[in-house]
Amino acid sequence: MDGDNQTTVTEFILLGLTEQSEKEEIVFGMFLWMYLVTISGNLLIILAISCDPHLHTPMYFFLANLSSVDISAPSVIVPKALVNHMLGSKSISYMGCMIQIYFFITFSNMDGFLLSVMAYDRYVAICHPLHYTMMMRPRLCVLLVAVSWVITNLHALLHTLLMVRLTFCSHNAVHHFFCDPYPIMKLSCSDTFINDLMVFTIGGLVFLTPFTCIIVSYAYIFSKVLKLKSAHGIRKSLSTCGSHLTVVSLFYGAILGIYMHPSSTYTVQDTVATVIFTVVTPMVNPFIYSLRNRDIKGALRKIILRP
Repeated sequence: MDGDNQTTVTEFILLGLTEQSEKEEIVFGMFLWMYLVTISGNLLIILAISCDPHLHTPMYFFLANLSSVDISAPSVIVPKALVNHMLGSKSISYMGCMIQIYFFITFSNMDGFLLSVMAYDRYVAICHPLHYTMMMRPRLCVLLVAVSWVITNLHALLHTLLMVRLTFCSHNAVHHFFCDPYPIMKLSCSDTFINDLMVFTIGGLVFLTPFTCIIVSYAYIFSKVLKLKSAHGIRKSLSTCGSHLTVVSLFYGAILGIYMHPSSTYTVQDTVATVIFTVVTPMVNPFIYSLRNRDIKGALRKIILRP
């Protein structure tokens, strides 16, 4: 590729989190370890739920789907970064970058929708326990997950198509370890106003809808719990929500800090913060849910101790 500003970009150069070779080895080892822990931890959660009939309930159905997404999301990003390091390359093709953007947006949004569905499930379980079985029918659970997949895929398709219409000239170095939409947009030599507008309108709607659902669900839950006279009842009710609230805080805290501002203001600090919800959150989710959940711990114990 020559220095002509009108040269069309056919690949991007992913500079990673650091350009110092000695630190790259540390980052490689850290990413490899976190990815392996993420895959094994989430697979164990899925296996535990699948093998234990007592866990065939709506709450664990949603948790199994969340674990599947937590396997898929880093698998779109981390393997390419690891392979590039081993091959001594930093490049990713233009088409590969667009594909990475599509699935990154899909799985990131799907995490949010699943967390909102899980919040609604907790709301029904705590506020309407006598009607829980009737309200959370298997058909409804499948429908909620299916609709979430449709919405997130359509949203990702829209943003990817808008990204494809942008013109990229000679500047193709991305200060990131994957094709994050914001730093990619910063490289465009065409106007990104439409892209930014869609991020704050359609993207904001897709982000705020599940987030609002979570807030409203927990507002009703806390209102119900505060009316309980028994301290044991309060602890029992909140114990089922603690793990979910921890994951919600990690996920939405990172997204709010990174993407709720124009792409032109994207910084290196945002790049580092992206690691939290792309790599760290999927890794810690199985630990958060298993360590604070007796049913999951019991199912995992049966699997591990099974002859």
